[in-house]
Amino acid sequence: MKSYRLNRLFNPASGRCLDVAVDHGFFNEASFLQGIEDLASAVDTLVKAGPDAIQLTVGQARLLQDVPGRQKPSLVLRTDVANVYGKELPRTLFSRMIEDPVGQALRLDAVCIVVNLFQLPNEPELTDQCIQNILAVKPECDTWGMPLMVEPLVFKPNSVAGGYMVDGDPEKIVPLVRQAVELGADIIKADPTDDPRDYHRVVQTARVPVLVRGGGRAPDLEILERTQALIGQKVAGIVYGRNIVQHPNPSGMTRALMSIVHDGATAQQAASHLSP
Repeated sequence: MKSYRLNRLFNPASGRCLDVAVDHGFFNEASFLQGIEDLASAVDTLVKAGPDAIQLTVGQARLLQDVPGRQKPSLVLRTDVANVYGKELPRTLFSRMIEDPVGQALRLDAVCIVVNLFQLPNEPELTDQCIQNILAVKPECDTWGMPLMVEPLVFKPNSVAGGYMVDGDPEKIVPLVRQAVELGADIIKADPTDDPRDYHRVVQTARVPVLVRGGGRAPDLEILERTQALIGQKVAGIVYGRNIVQHPNPSGMTRALMSIVHDGATAQQAASHLSP
């Protein structure tokens, strides 16, 4: 049954996926809400732009699933909530799973669930919580045929780079991706390496489809060129949030990225979709 749901996640022609992440409100960070203050409007815009999937939480998934008709993006369900993204880390860190994550995903008709695997400097207890989350949900995913997307994230120190800032060192990313696969991931959602030309190492160690995160907001041509380079490294797609929803033209950026991911467009060709 996992293959049935994966068939709804990946484009049948290209075999790749553009998943737009708009689950940022889950994490209680005001800065994450830019572009999705009115989430219903943001989801409506994205549905019309037609990415392969939209990543949402249990409290907001119906904004997508209530849309009538068959031709709409698939739902990727975020199933864990954490408090690790601020400039200053709180006294106690956590990464908590929602109750009955697979059951909730099935009832919401999700095509997969996503859960984090954090690696923060000097915070091994947080990594342990993430591992326990994955170990608990993996058998349920197998029982009910729900694909498990694991998001291995290597952080720079929050005090240096602020929350959610990636450490693009492949020597750190590759082992964490390998651990995620060993824990049973069906799909990997991982940060880009500092040099996109190194990303084949992540793909090789994963041996399951790899989707690349977009990270922080970047200039248009930079994000398009990076995406083109990553597709050249044989990734299975991308999961971008802020670089789409915080763009002045979210529909155009979605179409631009889709042209790279599915049609093999160059960054320069894709940029034509950004014109008003």
